[in-house]
Amino acid sequence: MTERVSLEVDGAIAVITNNNPDKRNAFDDEMDERLFAILAELKERPEVRAVVWRGEGKAWSSGRDVSVIGNNATPLSHHELMSRGHRGIQQVFDLEAPIIVAFHGWAIGGSFQRALLCDLRIAATGTRFMLPEVGHGVIPDTGGMGRLFEICGAGVASDLVLTGRTMEVAEALTHGIVSRVVAPEQLDETAFEMADKIAASPAVTVKMARRVLRHLSEPGIRSSMEDELIYQTFINRSSDFAEMKAAAAEGRAPRYTGS
Repeated sequence: MTERVSLEVDGAIAVITNNNPDKRNAFDDEMDERLFAILAELKERPEVRAVVWRGEGKAWSSGRDVSVIGNNATPLSHHELMSRGHRGIQQVFDLEAPIIVAFHGWAIGGSFQRALLCDLRIAATGTRFMLPEVGHGVIPDTGGMGRLFEICGAGVASDLVLTGRTMEVAEALTHGIVSRVVAPEQLDETAFEMADKIAASPAVTVKMARRVLRHLSEPGIRSSMEDELIYQTFINRSSDFAEMKAAAAEGRAPRYTGS
């Protein structure tokens, strides 16, 4: 199994590292499978009290590896692939240990959405965020819309989703998408300080506090992801999606009908 996503456990602290720096930590199916396997392992390791999710290289993750889109040899349908992805990342809700995401560089698309499902997010100065899916004819489909709606409201969520614009880290802090911004050289240190503080607290207390927070947010996120599964499947079979691809192949402006 690929080591482009790795797990290290040191006492009560676990570290997940995106380690595909040549592609700015863009994810492919093999990396997805490794991430989901790591989350499954962490569910069975009660000694882990906090998790840091970080990235090597110039970006935390630039989203999906575009070179593999459309080249999937799996016999699974698009709906089945999405269902597998949802089951895999929703394991973050089942962990007893909180997950601290340490962003730097870029956090884009599905990877950004996965981070939004985690407990805490901090970022280095210069970090940027983007959900470009609508510009590619699809919708964000990894819980990101629901979580952004919870964190910063319909207006900001709609702006990010519908325009695909870049959000700078200072704005992300203002909206609560990240809770701290630090110098790049302090990012790992800050994340591990947070993890150490959490791990030093009574385990049952952390677990119960996290459970309260989960009960406030998790039902809505799961519901939004169910909608994403249905609507993304519809989009992939829609006339407009077929027209977008045809227009691109023929070098002409698309003629959308809304169906």
